[in-house]
Amino acid sequence: MSTDTRTADTSAPTAPSQVDSQAKQKLLAFASLIALIVIFSVLKPDAFFTSDNIIGILQSTTVIGVLAIASTFIIITSGIDLSVGVLMTFCAVTAGVLMVNLGLPLWVGVPGAIGVGALCGMVSGLAITKLRVPPFIATLGMMMLLKGASLIITKTRPIYFNDVEGFDAISLGSVLGDILPFLPIPNAVLIMFIVAVLSAVILNTTALGRYTFALGSNEEAVRLSGVNVDRWKVIIYAFSGGICGIAGILIASRLNSAQPALGQGYELDAIAAVVIGGTSLSGGVGTILGTIIGAFIMSVLINGLRIMSVAQEWQMVLTGLIIILAVYTDNLRRKKQ
Repeated sequence: MSTDTRTADTSAPTAPSQVDSQAKQKLLAFASLIALIVIFSVLKPDAFFTSDNIIGILQSTTVIGVLAIASTFIIITSGIDLSVGVLMTFCAVTAGVLMVNLGLPLWVGVPGAIGVGALCGMVSGLAITKLRVPPFIATLGMMMLLKGASLIITKTRPIYFNDVEGFDAISLGSVLGDILPFLPIPNAVLIMFIVAVLSAVILNTTALGRYTFALGSNEEAVRLSGVNVDRWKVIIYAFSGGICGIAGILIASRLNSAQPALGQGYELDAIAAVVIGGTSLSGGVGTILGTIIGAFIMSVLINGLRIMSVAQEWQMVLTGLIIILAVYTDNLRRKKQ
């Protein structure tokens, strides 16, 4: 008989050295973010440190930040999800089909798209747990499947939300700006932080969070303690898929359209943000705060390089070097522990 309610045997204790290491990693990531802001502000003061550009950085961080939060749960379990970017696009397309093609109201289309994201995540989880397909291959296959499905459903043409009243306000509106005119923070940024806070609470205080860490720390020990490991993995992947659905709504609202060819490549930025933020690719270690800091580092870096007119190919080179350095730092940290 399954004893999923038992958590004493599965809650992996965090050693003091591990806590110190995580704190140092977050501090290092935050210091790196501040250093980037200072560098670009000095090099391009008239272009970088302006209110419009700061708002632009915040807005551009929202999608990567939400996708990175989704990836954090998966990576903490020592898994990987290569489909998050394309799943985001598929959820945006789903929203377009529901609200534009079928004429359903906003309050049906948005939850429907998020629900489809959770369903796709559940399918990936089932492929990993029941078919025993490695996470890399299962999510790679899901990525290709969803990419093709998005193009087939839309016939390779974008779906525009021009007739869906209030949809663009999800990302581009500003509830805070209406209350405090001097603080025109877009709703998308507010939504990202709400998702981050709720995810942090779930990760640190609920059974879902405890099993997420436990699976990444020692999955076999969790299994031997009588926990239904497969069920919890499916739940985690479904939860992550639902968060990807939120990212799909945000990007569709910002563009006021569902672009079926968009999405591929976002998963790399999301994984980079997670790793830079201190989540270990080996599993068992990670925080939502670190992930958000990592997402801002990616956004500030890309924004600053564009302002300095650095060619896109060199931007990719620098991003790749940063990812390699972050993984190398993670390896050193684990060896010390």
